[in-house]
Amino acid sequence: MISRDFYAILGDNKPMLDDQEFRLKSDESLERLHRALSAASDEYGFESDLAGALTVEFEDPPAKFVISPNAPVKQIWVSAHSKSYKLDWDPKRQEFVLPDSRQTLTELVAQAVSRQLGASVDLT
Repeated sequence: MISRDFYAILGDNKPMLDDQEFRLKSDESLERLHRALSAASDEYGFESDLAGALTVEFEDPPAKFVISPNAPVKQIWVSAHSKSYKLDWDPKRQEFVLPDSRQTLTELVAQAVSRQLGASVDLT
């Protein structure tokens, strides 16, 4: 296991959460996202379920998104539109974010749901 000091020496800003911190942060993030999705689901006609992983299912057009914690690498992975997104914890923003675009988990999922439905969906 590489220590936090190793990343600091290299100048890598990749945050290193321990297992317990990751579990807490990822659980809170998925629960918050699930509440937002549940609030929007009746209006937009999709279903979401949280049981370890968060799933979002659509009937028309049919699709299924999966949002899950990946503890070994301390990331949340999102599978949507035949793509995989890997989000890291950003301690400054207190959110899981996509490294390239800096989108938060909620922003990324809102964009994917909006694309699937062809309508702007706000999950904030």
